[in-house]
Amino acid sequence: MKFLKTTVWALVICLSFQQCAKKTEEQKEETPAGEAAASREIWTKEQAKEWYAKQGWLVGADFLPSTAINQLEMFQEASFDTATIDKELGWAQEIGMNTMRVYLHDLLFQQDSAGFVKRLDVFLNIAQKHKIKPLFVLFDSCWDPFPKLGTQRAPKPGVHNSGWVQSPGFDALKDSTQYPRLERYVKGTVAAFANDNRVLAWDVWNEPDNTNNSSYGKVELPNKVDYVLPMMTKAFEWARSMNPSQPLTAGVWAGDWTSHETLKPIEKVMIDQSDVVTFHNYEDAADFEKRIKQLQQYDRPIICTEYMSRGNGSFFSGSLPIAKKYNVGAINWGLVDGKSQTIYPWDSWKKTYTKEPDLWFHDIFRKDGSPYKKDETDLIKKLTAAK
Repeated sequence: MKFLKTTVWALVICLSFQQCAKKTEEQKEETPAGEAAASREIWTKEQAKEWYAKQGWLVGADFLPSTAINQLEMFQEASFDTATIDKELGWAQEIGMNTMRVYLHDLLFQQDSAGFVKRLDVFLNIAQKHKIKPLFVLFDSCWDPFPKLGTQRAPKPGVHNSGWVQSPGFDALKDSTQYPRLERYVKGTVAAFANDNRVLAWDVWNEPDNTNNSSYGKVELPNKVDYVLPMMTKAFEWARSMNPSQPLTAGVWAGDWTSHETLKPIEKVMIDQSDVVTFHNYEDAADFEKRIKQLQQYDRPIICTEYMSRGNGSFFSGSLPIAKKYNVGAINWGLVDGKSQTIYPWDSWKKTYTKEPDLWFHDIFRKDGSPYKKDETDLIKKLTAAK
């Protein structure tokens, strides 16, 4: 009898352990790898300034290798061109650049999360070799709202960013059943590099309220901003829940920034949720400086994550010295002329260009590594070398 009781108790204990183990495994499956026990707070102004002081003056470009037309072609396994990335980041290093703004995509994580993270790791190793710390962009509301995995279409001759795609696209943005997938993408990607000093920062959403009226406006999601605003707010929460050691941000890009009260609702979220303030400016030097002064009211580090559109009056010679004067980070659009064709202006969606424009709109280098304008690369070198 005693033996029977002992056996029964042993079985009960064994089954209890099995149930505990099963629950633990289930919890692991439900919780993205690396999820922090508690979300960190938005950085204080002091924390943000302490981080910024360690970075040095940040100068770089929005980077896409010349052999890729968009984010998908850059990072899908079949077209991940490490040789070109290495070569072109080497040119950036030679002129003193120390950061690159790089766009990711939710479909890459859905397609092959482990492979995607592995390729990001490879990319970061290449960037580190060239003393460059990338700023990763998680979501983007610009250009084609219908992204598709696989082989990407060829560029339309003479058209600016003819193959760039949004993340999330039209279908995912309007479909709330896909939001858990988008949450896994944000949490999984940030968690993988949350304590990685090769990563500069996380740009949560590029130009979230851009409705692309000059290109895809007629096929955009109606009331797009009504979907984006709550999703972007959630995306900040998802990213912050991974307790990243890097700052989170989303850059204001169009509107009245005179005071916090003059901001649009979506801009208020962008500013209020950002650890460091970022902005875009494609206007002349006077406007660039005016925008910096407006954003100084938040008393946080400032980085311009898009500028320099020659045809619009935005030049390195105008904006870059001002950025240095105010210790504002400066990331221009475009490094090397390539499949994105951003040497052509925005109006190439309406106007036909049959040859290379005399005045490039964006980009610094030709495909052979020679500068479009040597006086520009000389200026960048001079300003980045000066302490």
